[in-house]
Amino acid sequence: MKIPPFAAALCLTMSLHLTAPCAAQLATPNASGVTMGHVHLNVKDLAAQKHFWIDIMGGRPVANQQLEMIEFPGVYILLRQQTPAAPPDGSIADHFGFVVKDWNAWLEKWRNNGLSLEQSGVNPNQRYISAPDGIRLEVFGDPNLPTPVQMNHIHFYPPKAEIGAMQAWYAKMFGGVVGKRESVARPGNYIDTDDLPGVNLSISPSDTRRAATAGRALDHIGFEVKNLPEFVRKLEAQGIKMDEAVRNANGSTAVRVAYLTDPWGTRIELTEGLPPSNR
Repeated sequence: MKIPPFAAALCLTMSLHLTAPCAAQLATPNASGVTMGHVHLNVKDLAAQKHFWIDIMGGRPVANQQLEMIEFPGVYILLRQQTPAAPPDGSIADHFGFVVKDWNAWLEKWRNNGLSLEQSGVNPNQRYISAPDGIRLEVFGDPNLPTPVQMNHIHFYPPKAEIGAMQAWYAKMFGGVVGKRESVARPGNYIDTDDLPGVNLSISPSDTRRAATAGRALDHIGFEVKNLPEFVRKLEAQGIKMDEAVRNANGSTAVRVAYLTDPWGTRIELTEGLPPSNR
């Protein structure tokens, strides 16, 4: 299927920041030492989630010691068996998105697996897929993608008056590049953004102040950083109060973690050493 010009332009623009190597690994960190790391989901049924992310979406099960993950180019999906308090809908982090190469083949696969698909705009190369536990995955096609599937974006919904503050916060704390992108679903409309290696942070206005992510199906997002203790010291020097100090990850002494929450309620895990050592 021929990708519409607006989508092709978007892919080219976003590829400046989102391109990941063909091998399933994280993107090269920015000058602040930050790259996209993982998305952590609370799930009722581990088997159903593994079927979705591995068998349907093509992720690869990997482990760092006893820490199990599902690997995609640019991101790891981590699953915790815990009944979520609510789906992501209604929280500050509403959904996240992937991009795929062979759109028609993927569309057929999703339909054959009985997935609920929603086209939210006029672009035939875009759908929202309903994963188990009410997790909403936005996907669009790019025939120039170097991999079959790749991490693309996380979509936040703060109050309209606070969009600029959110952009500035992610730029200051993590080195995000402030900008805009054209909506894939609705060409001619532009979304405020911060670009980080491996991910576009998309920011759209909400009429209400949304709930925090902790405890919901999309519990938190994760950034992989260089020299985690020093990175945390820099955050604290800028007035950030950490939720949890630097420690070893559950299941892997090779991974160090720390937690904070952004001013809008997005729980963020910082990791160092998350990729398996054979990557």
